[in-house]
Amino acid sequence: MNANANRKQYTANAYGARLDGVTLSTAAIQQAIDEAAAAGGGRVGFEPGAYLTGAIFLKSHVELHLSEGVELRAAVDETAYPEIWPRVAGIEMLWHSAVINICGQHHASITEPGLIDGQGEYWWHKYWGEDRLGGMRKDYTAQGLRWAVDYDCKRPRNVLVMNASHVELEQFTLIRSPFWNVHICYSDRVRVSGLQIRQNYGPSSDGIDIDSSSNVLVEHCYIDCNDDNLCIKSGRDADGLRVNRPSEHIVIRDCETGRGGGITLGSETSGGIRDVEIYNIKAVGTGNGLRLKSARTRGGLIEDIRVHDIEMIDVPNPFSFQLNWNPSYSYASVPEDYKGEIPDHWKVMAEQVQPPERGIPEFRNIDISNIVVKSFSRTDEDHSDSEDQASSAQLHPKQSFSRAFDVEAYPEKPIRDIRWRNITIETDTAGAIAHAADWTMDNVVLRTRDGELPKIEHCSNVELPKLES
Repeated sequence: MNANANRKQYTANAYGARLDGVTLSTAAIQQAIDEAAAAGGGRVGFEPGAYLTGAIFLKSHVELHLSEGVELRAAVDETAYPEIWPRVAGIEMLWHSAVINICGQHHASITEPGLIDGQGEYWWHKYWGEDRLGGMRKDYTAQGLRWAVDYDCKRPRNVLVMNASHVELEQFTLIRSPFWNVHICYSDRVRVSGLQIRQNYGPSSDGIDIDSSSNVLVEHCYIDCNDDNLCIKSGRDADGLRVNRPSEHIVIRDCETGRGGGITLGSETSGGIRDVEIYNIKAVGTGNGLRLKSARTRGGLIEDIRVHDIEMIDVPNPFSFQLNWNPSYSYASVPEDYKGEIPDHWKVMAEQVQPPERGIPEFRNIDISNIVVKSFSRTDEDHSDSEDQASSAQLHPKQSFSRAFDVEAYPEKPIRDIRWRNITIETDTAGAIAHAADWTMDNVVLRTRDGELPKIEHCSNVELPKLES
């Protein structure tokens, strides 16, 4: 942090950190951090070079400064990340620590402009094999355990902020995370600014996940990944309802997304999500624009969400609101013929929510305004030999068939009170809306290739956009 810049400077190299990228420097980096913390705080820096490290734990009032030319390279060794007790994808369980951990600390920071390389391929292959068709995913799915594999295939995150406050993450780059890149959990007053998140081709390599945390600001970030680019969560099923801690008072602004699942609320919603503002976002080639997802066992109240001033280009699903999302993953049930040992976290995941209606999530009071969607899928006729169009096609490959609305909620709790205003949508088809109530549309224009409006099922008082050719 800026205040730490004026305090004593500590160089990890003076404690034995090697800049050759192959000598494990975990202990040396940790010693520099510990001495800075013992002295009341300071800045820990590095000489330019690559440093191989396992899990390091940042302390209060310490800034980890990754200057130009500094790379922290994650050790490809599961023993380099001791297990701790965090929350992972909605439940509390033993799991590998992250490359950099800010746990139970305050006034700590990681600052510009170096690189954290998670070297994630080993863990990606462990999960789904080198061909993305095998690994643990294939084995578990064959046993009816698709819901468990993400939890059993323990993979480190690049950065974990947990039970912390007054944390800043500024101006550095993260690549190749084994699992999520940045996870902010049970924390308060966290600022994330200017991160570049790239080269994340592995499963569940989310960009930034905000989990049961409050007063979080994310701004000026670029995120390209395999799963959710930016995600707000608050716990899964019975364990999430037990914790019952919301994500609230969150601002996401001035960011750009590339590949990935989009800006998502869920699927872990048990503690609730409220008072969220998302604006000045550009999505290019992102799989989804605004994505709401949950499940019948999640529960939680999601309300007071404001989304405005968004540009979506080549986004196949600009508005995907699936509250019965991915059943094979979302619903945990141990097969009756399973003969193996049942781990404790399986028992937690399989615990039934009682009464069952407590598990039905409720989404309401959402404002969506000033949105431009340009997502006609390109055809051969759309291309010419012009240099500009050829360059554009290379940068943004042909996207999937696009649909404006993909909405499914519940008869018991329709997704209600959504106010749409000043929106233009260009997609191949309009899609469908099921189980919604009390939607208003003010100056919402839809242009589709098939010239049809969205299909409506089990909706009440839902206005539709104006259809233009």
